[in-house]
Amino acid sequence: MNIVVTGASRGIGYATVKTLATEGHSVVGTARSEDLLNTLEQEVPHKINTFVADLTDDESVDQLSSHISSTFAKVDVLVNNAGGLINKPFEELTMDEWQNMIEVNLLSAVRLTKAMLPQFDAGSHIINISSMGGYQESAKFPGLSAYSVAKGALTTLSECLTVELADRGITVNALCLGAVETEMFNAAFPDFDAPVTAEQMGNYLADFAVNGSTFYNGKVLPVSLADPG
Repeated sequence: MNIVVTGASRGIGYATVKTLATEGHSVVGTARSEDLLNTLEQEVPHKINTFVADLTDDESVDQLSSHISSTFAKVDVLVNNAGGLINKPFEELTMDEWQNMIEVNLLSAVRLTKAMLPQFDAGSHIINISSMGGYQESAKFPGLSAYSVAKGALTTLSECLTVELADRGITVNALCLGAVETEMFNAAFPDFDAPVTAEQMGNYLADFAVNGSTFYNGKVLPVSLADPG
């Protein structure tokens, strides 16, 4: 399969790309950190192709889309994994921080998905990586309002895209992750021990990328042993 994974320079994205490539799939991994992407590309030579891109910038997304189209004849799976987290009380959040959460957790996926639409075919699968914070009726946690709202919007986008893209045969699902041990999570919650490692979640996401569209379409699925997430 030809698979694109965003937020590939560390954590869950890094682990997902590595697993997919090890299993023989061809992967384009993208993120903003060139050094970390170079390290990733060396993990499984000839199977991982990396590209530095800022998904909050239209021109950068266009360049990434062009790179993907020149690398793959078509894209089988897009994993919109890129995101960011702020743990800060609502009354202290600035409007710039709200905008940043929306940009990195929602609009980055909107930009890339829209730019890549011509590269999808019937049978392609779009996976949006959301959070239990954005899952309806899940437990909510102080300090995560901006993050959770942005991730909640991403889940709604997934449901909308299922309808919008149905006539093209494109499958769309959202996975709402709970607590996973990553640098981003540990920085936001230094006193919380996540029950799942990035490698374990990467293995799960790799399997879902390859097989999930056989069983699910238009679903918002919780993947959680513990919150926050």
